[in-house]
Amino acid sequence: MKIKQLLVGFLLLGSTAAFAQKDISLEDIWAKPTFRQKSIQNLNWSQDGQSYLELKEGKILKYNILDPSKSETLFDEAIHKTGTGGTIHVQQFSLSADEQTILIGTASEAIYRRSSKETNYIFSRANNSLRLLSQGGKQMHATLSPDGKRVAFVRDNNLFWTDIASGKETAITTNGKFNHIIHGSCDWVYEEEFSFAKAFAWSPDSKKIAFYTFDESQVPEYNMQMWGDLYPKDYRYKYPKAGEANSIVSLSVTLLDENKIQTIPVGPEKNQYIPRLKWTKNPDIVGFIRLNRLQNHMELLHYSISKASNSLIYEEHAETSIEIEAVGNDFTYLNDGKTFIFSSERSGFKHLYQGEIATGKFSPITSGNWEVDDLYGYNEKTKTLYFNSTEVSPIGRQVYSIKLDGTGKKAISILAGTNSASFSTDFSYYILNHSSAKKPLSIALYHATKGLVRELEDNQKLQAQITEYQISPREFFEIPLANGDHLNAYWIKPANFDPNKKYPVLMHVYGGPGSQQVLDSYPGADFYWYQMLLKKGYLIYCVDNRGTGGRGVAFKKITYQNLGRIEVQDQIFAAKFIGNLPYVDASRIGIWGWSYGGFMSSNCLMQGADVFKAAISVAPVTNWRFYDSIYTERYQRTPQENPTGYDENSPVYHVNKLKGNLLLVHGTGDDNVHFQNAVALEDALIKANKQFQTFYYPNRNHGISGGNTRLHLYNMLTNFLEKNL
Repeated sequence: MKIKQLLVGFLLLGSTAAFAQKDISLEDIWAKPTFRQKSIQNLNWSQDGQSYLELKEGKILKYNILDPSKSETLFDEAIHKTGTGGTIHVQQFSLSADEQTILIGTASEAIYRRSSKETNYIFSRANNSLRLLSQGGKQMHATLSPDGKRVAFVRDNNLFWTDIASGKETAITTNGKFNHIIHGSCDWVYEEEFSFAKAFAWSPDSKKIAFYTFDESQVPEYNMQMWGDLYPKDYRYKYPKAGEANSIVSLSVTLLDENKIQTIPVGPEKNQYIPRLKWTKNPDIVGFIRLNRLQNHMELLHYSISKASNSLIYEEHAETSIEIEAVGNDFTYLNDGKTFIFSSERSGFKHLYQGEIATGKFSPITSGNWEVDDLYGYNEKTKTLYFNSTEVSPIGRQVYSIKLDGTGKKAISILAGTNSASFSTDFSYYILNHSSAKKPLSIALYHATKGLVRELEDNQKLQAQITEYQISPREFFEIPLANGDHLNAYWIKPANFDPNKKYPVLMHVYGGPGSQQVLDSYPGADFYWYQMLLKKGYLIYCVDNRGTGGRGVAFKKITYQNLGRIEVQDQIFAAKFIGNLPYVDASRIGIWGWSYGGFMSSNCLMQGADVFKAAISVAPVTNWRFYDSIYTERYQRTPQENPTGYDENSPVYHVNKLKGNLLLVHGTGDDNVHFQNAVALEDALIKANKQFQTFYYPNRNHGISGGNTRLHLYNMLTNFLEKNL
């Protein structure tokens, strides 16, 4: 798009007519639920595919799909009390296949991003009884067996199973120990970077459990001080930084009826990853993925329990890295026992493939210069897959169906923006979620062939509240690059926007590998903060630099081994482009970001010292040497192999260039991006005799939240901008 066309396009969009409306306050955003979107919590499809389950106001309800007035209460916490007469507050639940047994989780305590421990109860609908799953303390990852007769769980780093009928509890392992050996649950880095915390799986026949063991004994410990008592307490946990020792990971399968454990061979190499473990349809065969430490060689192997041997099913190499965290890479096995579905970026874009177990041959199901973002399932009866993709636009998502042979692709969603779906067990119904930059989340129930059944949530209350305020939407545009490519971007302008004025600008950045901020979806809380800043005279911009997602491998992996180099160049280029717009005050451009965005914003202020006046850096990585092994080495290789890629793109390396105003914020209890990152950057700035502002939040984690924390934080951010931009 030409710059002249861009300007005309902006002006044609016009300004919302200015009229007296409510002003947004930080209390509206962070202390009240004024702008909170409603969703549907804990919705599960029933086994028959003709109803769905929902947790609502302490009740587990089963709704008839066609007539929601025909609902059945499966459990009511107000009625069903504990043995001592207490009330349990249901936080999560799962049902057996016959829906007669309900596993209920309550009193949850968060551990890390995806892990927690709960007190679990077993509720029998047949005899209306409620009892504790275990008397031995809270459990992690409690999971019903497929036949609903057993429950497996982890406690104190050991794996257990309980027979529901008798209540007998059996320890599968006994040598688990904190910061040493973990059975059935992930270590910190697997949980964070391979996106799963439960490290065991029931076999289809409910007679076996395949599980991980992590030997953390050689992994260095990270120490966080926890403040509040007279003497601070140390919290030490195993955290492998880039280039350091990882856990040694092994796999086993326990045969419950035989009280026997069988080791699954994962090969002689200890310095590797096992990012997925999954049973095939055959209860004798379990599949797992093996990935080398550089994450550029992946193998799918099948282990036969009866033969006690492995076979190689599929193999893939890449010049950069293979991202197992991507959806679909854990493989979907079909009922024929011969075929599996997986996703791969081997074509340059992430697409779905069909593989043959016997031969290892594979063929594409989807193709094109666009990416599959999520695979929802496969209908065995009609041989149809359901997925969403970026085919219409990389800043949106649409839902499709396609035959297994790649023919008959059909669009299921029709509205522009971001769509996602959930399908009933028999694929006769589906729930479609939709939002856009101008429309909050709507959730609707559809019949697969007959269309809309009814709206489940339209967020009309939020829509009505929004009309009471002067809300300016995000507007999308493209910034042309010299190489003929472009960067996707959005801006937000005040309702009384005057193109003859000069406005200061705040840019928001994340910019990390595969991420996207420029999306045609309804925004979160920061969007309302931006509305406050518009009233204070700022314009808001956001740009997705090269290295971000939705646009294929070449665009995403151009940053390989140099995280922060091209991304920072693109943000500086974008700021200059924005600064040349006639209504922008180029001397007052600021940038802010969180986590990877904090790494970017601090880097931009230093490397773009003549472009940016101010930056806010929240919970930043300041040198990738400080971050975890799996994520960092996926994009950087190890520090031993690539020292310049680590150091020369670090904001610590560029502190002498600082001219503008920097605010650095971090939580001292951040288990993810350690407070050490802030300390290192502060120390370098002090040595360079550079002035800056800093603030730390005691004991707060990477999200810097809880109580009044966010309200306090955004008050500080607002004050900083008003004084320094």
